[in-house]
Amino acid sequence: MLAYSKFEAGLPYESFLKQFGTETHQARWKQVLDQVVLSDAQKTLLASFQRQMNIVCLAGAWCGDCAGQCPIFEQFAKVQPLIRVAYLDRDEHADVQRELQINGGNRVPVLVFFSEDGQEVSRYGERTLSKYRQMMMQQAGANCPTGLIRSGDPMLGQVTQDWLNEFERAQWILRLSPRLRQKHGD
Repeated sequence: MLAYSKFEAGLPYESFLKQFGTETHQARWKQVLDQVVLSDAQKTLLASFQRQMNIVCLAGAWCGDCAGQCPIFEQFAKVQPLIRVAYLDRDEHADVQRELQINGGNRVPVLVFFSEDGQEVSRYGERTLSKYRQMMMQQAGANCPTGLIRSGDPMLGQVTQDWLNEFERAQWILRLSPRLRQKHGD
């Protein structure tokens, strides 16, 4: 189990990019951040969250998959302040990298959702189902895409919804937790 102390060791979005990203990396992440558009329904859903969500995001500023997905989490957090994401650099935190391997490999981004008091809620990561469907249809592609996303790319919207589904799932686990319901009297 990933120690909650790793959340405290993580960096906020901008600090992570400043410390670990080159100007080129930062520009890629900003390009995606500017293109993530949340629908009114998605914003309403995020606004309905009532439990704090502390999230460790294992990432690499250099990674195309991270550039294409981590800005989505930042947009969620802008809408819902109860979402707190702490970024860990994959290479600087080799212990976390080993613990969060997927299919025996080092993958990023990987998220670990924690409750307000540090209990692990769920894990999800690397690429979403929509992205894997696209990759299967294409049957080819680079191991680490560039992270460049064309304006109006429908895949960004699909991946955003995939991630929102995971954030929603974690929120409902937190909301329905007997332990937390007792603590909050709801």
